[in-house]
Amino acid sequence: MKTREVMPLMQVLVSISDPRSTRQVRHDLAELLTVAVCAVLCSADEFSEIEAWAKERIDWLRGFLVLENGIPSHDTFGRVFAALDPGEFEAAFRRWVGQLIPALDSDTVVAIDGKTSRRSTTKAQAKPLHMVSAFAADIGLVLGQTATAEKSNEITAIPELLATLALEGCVVTIDAMGAQASIARTIRNRGADYVLCVKDNHPKLVESFLLAQAGVGGKLAPTSTSETADDGHGRSEVRRCWAFNAVERLYKAEQWADLKSFAIIERERTVAGKRSCERRYYISSLPADARRIAHAVRSHWEVENRLHWCLDVQFNEDQSTVRTGFAANNFAIVRHIVMNLLRMNTSRKGSIKTKRMLAATSDRFRAELLGVMT
Repeated sequence: MKTREVMPLMQVLVSISDPRSTRQVRHDLAELLTVAVCAVLCSADEFSEIEAWAKERIDWLRGFLVLENGIPSHDTFGRVFAALDPGEFEAAFRRWVGQLIPALDSDTVVAIDGKTSRRSTTKAQAKPLHMVSAFAADIGLVLGQTATAEKSNEITAIPELLATLALEGCVVTIDAMGAQASIARTIRNRGADYVLCVKDNHPKLVESFLLAQAGVGGKLAPTSTSETADDGHGRSEVRRCWAFNAVERLYKAEQWADLKSFAIIERERTVAGKRSCERRYYISSLPADARRIAHAVRSHWEVENRLHWCLDVQFNEDQSTVRTGFAANNFAIVRHIVMNLLRMNTSRKGSIKTKRMLAATSDRFRAELLGVMT
């Protein structure tokens, strides 16, 4: 997949409405947000750290920003992030990603999954922030995100997110929470295919899977099969997939838009001589191609390792105390911007942690990541 050069963030951030009274504004909003992105890129995880880093690097920042009144205080950062409309910030994020990736390749796997920020609760908001993200697994980039409403869940948030994305030709994967007929219809209306995990939220559908299992006790022969094996890090894993095109065997198959196949995927793991086996069930608008469906499912698992794990371990998201107003939501978007910047860079090899360390110590590398001239 081809990507364009990094577009300076200021060009998209200037479109965001400033929630502050014009009479009291001392710091330009787009500059304030750009400073925050730069600081998080250099390992700042809290507003106080953003202020401290920016004051040390103010001369470098003024190479491409005006900063007429210097660096905002950490309280100013906190108030602005709490008041900023996350919908507008998210829209600006998507425009920026759209400049980086003009179009997704056909068959790109887009994993839709949610993550909860554990410490983002307040007295006024007892429910922690739960962000549903769209993750292009093949290239490791976040395409978009939306927060679930306080009294809602992923079932209502997923269609909202899908409606904002250009998905034609892609394969969208969602776990069991998103296995809803309405969501499958939305994906097809967006010109994409779906691979949806089915669990106990559809017990009769699962029962019809069990009656049809071929290779594992059932009577129905699979249309295609695949098997792969990996060894390393003290464990061995074998993945098997049986794909079927006899969708008429499934319970209420007609309610799923353009349903063409269902699949059974088995993971057999051996660690320190102990064997475990896990079996999952999927429905799809793809043909009964076991290799293709297995690839889509395995790509979906990437969202845990390359997005959620990185946010928790590399960006300390679960320990973040940023939570007033919309601050947690908006700060999550900043983390996604930074993660995309780091993943887009190919001039240096290394982990997210290593590249953040390099960004903190090298003015040249930081400018390269941001696509700015200083």
